[in-house]
Amino acid sequence: MAEFSLRQARSEDAIAIAQAHVDARRVAMPWLPIIHSFEDTVNFFADFVIPNQIVWVAEVDSEVVGFLAIEGAFVEHLYIAPTHQGLGIGDTLLRKAKELRPDGLRLWTFERNLRARKFYENRGFVAREFTDGSRNEERTPDVLYDWNPVKPSIDD
Repeated sequence: MAEFSLRQARSEDAIAIAQAHVDARRVAMPWLPIIHSFEDTVNFFADFVIPNQIVWVAEVDSEVVGFLAIEGAFVEHLYIAPTHQGLGIGDTLLRKAKELRPDGLRLWTFERNLRARKFYENRGFVAREFTDGSRNEERTPDVLYDWNPVKPSIDD
């Protein structure tokens, strides 16, 4: 298994983050419409996500191979490059999100993305809402998930 490390994202990571995002979506969701160019995707991560969200990257041999972006209680992005999936990177990034937001998290994933849904459900997330996709850019049915850690009562 490849060793990896986590660190906070820097502005110069935008291209590598965009590449992991595009590659992961292409492989996991070939049915998903592509609505942004690669250049637009890089600009989105460089100009909006990295400066305005909490972003952590996973590196293997100094190469960004995955990332997590959080805004408020929402996991906005969690993508791992296809060549580095199955190594525990996604699990480690999700644990980082839970550490950063111990009171709970929310996230959206596409309804047809069964692998992602199973990943989140196996880590304590519960589906709360199913939509027809009319509120997302891709116009693809999606699912809202919540993770609410069990807190001990005062009597425990």
